[in-house]
Amino acid sequence: MTEQTVGGDTDIPKRPPWYVRAWNAIKLLRETTVGMIGVAIVAFWLLVAMFAPLLTAYDPNATIAPFQKPFATVGENFFLLGTDHLGRDIWSRIAHGSRTVLFYAPLATLSAYIVGILMGVLAGYRRGWYDEILSRISDIILSFPVLVLYVIVIATFGASGTNIVIAITFASAPGIMRIVRGLVLDLRNRDYIAAAQTRGESPWRIMLVELLPNARGPLIVDACLRLGYVTITIGVLGFLGLGLPPPDPDWGGMINESRNMAQVFPHMVIFPCIAISSLVLGLNLIADGLREISLND
Repeated sequence: MTEQTVGGDTDIPKRPPWYVRAWNAIKLLRETTVGMIGVAIVAFWLLVAMFAPLLTAYDPNATIAPFQKPFATVGENFFLLGTDHLGRDIWSRIAHGSRTVLFYAPLATLSAYIVGILMGVLAGYRRGWYDEILSRISDIILSFPVLVLYVIVIATFGASGTNIVIAITFASAPGIMRIVRGLVLDLRNRDYIAAAQTRGESPWRIMLVELLPNARGPLIVDACLRLGYVTITIGVLGFLGLGLPPPDPDWGGMINESRNMAQVFPHMVIFPCIAISSLVLGLNLIADGLREISLND
């Protein structure tokens, strides 16, 4: 192991770079078949999102030939998954729509976690009136049906990517806060926390440097599951007409636009549904794989 001498006293091992730690985490997932299947599914959609312009032959909003079924050929045009009622290539819209989902879903989840973690560590470590106020706020928000909160926020501020992130953060942060609070309440009385307090470290340093890293295991698993829920939420909002404004491709919006023609042209609805469900399945399988690893350890 490479070591680094600090002040000539103690040899402290270097911390591996972030990409090395990420690769080590992926290697751990190789121990579980379920986890690797999830990684493969999510990696597929990541590649589709990254290389969408190279993997598609048409502009996602271009009107070419309406109501074409999968593998249809019209002149020199070939439609792998067919076209919708406006003649737009479904594969092109799904591929470009994956960019929307894989940008806003992680962004909204990260935003919710930042807010929820700050609320949770503050309530769990400081206790007292901090805990009372934050817990009551969380209870009030969690008492409302989640979908109603989404509709209220987006209907009030308008349908846009930013407002989707705000709505998901507002509705999800209290649940994350409860998880973090419970973990911090269990960890706050450990010896290393008492040692940090004795050294005179600030409360925020203790909360974010000492407590939070030791609670990361359950939070990582929850983040994978929650990312799947957020993916479904974005699809539901698009289906309700509260997603990104048209004509930008949106998996939920594609289902909404074609729902009245599903009996005659089911491919217009089936393929966007498969896209959403497969991505959510991949994220859930990754969470199951991480849970298996934690149980084995």
